[in-house]
Amino acid sequence: MTFIRFSAAALLLTLAACSPAPTPAAPPPAAGGKRVDSATAGSVTGRITFIGQIPKPELLRMGKDAACVAGAGPNPQSDAVLVGADGGLKNVFVHVKATFDEYTFDTPTQAITMDQKGCMYAPRVFGVRVGQPIEILNSDATVHNVHALPMRNQEFNESQPRAGMRTTKIFTVPEVMVRFKCDFHGWMAAHVGVMSHPFFAVTDAAGAFDLKGLPPGTYTIEAWHETFGTRTQQVTIAAGSLQSVMLAFGPA
Repeated sequence: MTFIRFSAAALLLTLAACSPAPTPAAPPPAAGGKRVDSATAGSVTGRITFIGQIPKPELLRMGKDAACVAGAGPNPQSDAVLVGADGGLKNVFVHVKATFDEYTFDTPTQAITMDQKGCMYAPRVFGVRVGQPIEILNSDATVHNVHALPMRNQEFNESQPRAGMRTTKIFTVPEVMVRFKCDFHGWMAAHVGVMSHPFFAVTDAAGAFDLKGLPPGTYTIEAWHETFGTRTQQVTIAAGSLQSVMLAFGPA
């Protein structure tokens, strides 16, 4: 009887250790803040470019996992650095470095989806609001584990062993950036900017971005790239004005 009781207790402890970490609850909405006046709000539009010799894309060696090879196709390459023919740099996270504590913004309830497809994260770089759900999907016929490595938010590491599995996570404090990785596939990486306000964007294939609805003021615009670091530029937004920002990265 003593052995049976001990085995049952050990089993319970093992199951507890393997259970996924609970999803943090979304923080309560801010109270008492004012709304941005749309009649006086301005915008920042811009473009991020790369100047210099473009690094050669890294060839991803997926041979140990047949499902990855089948999903990614022949000669898969890293999408860490994507530069267009005219120098536009894709997947740069651009945001306003300010807290906007005096304002209240509605938190989006619609989840942002981060897929695992062809043993790559899609999107690789994205932004999310504090309290906004992130739905993490496994579209591959192989096992992945989703390992988030924040500095300020709660770390999690959850397995998704089958195609079609989904899990939802919420970050509760601002953080730029949170890195994701898969411990089964070392080449997999993604990055999310967690923001307390809506003034952020990710550059498209042309390196373009757009930040709309900014209240008048002087701000620092920061552009972050996972390989090349950060660039900043200060802008002053007058009532109803449109400002342009051009930033360039070079070889690391």
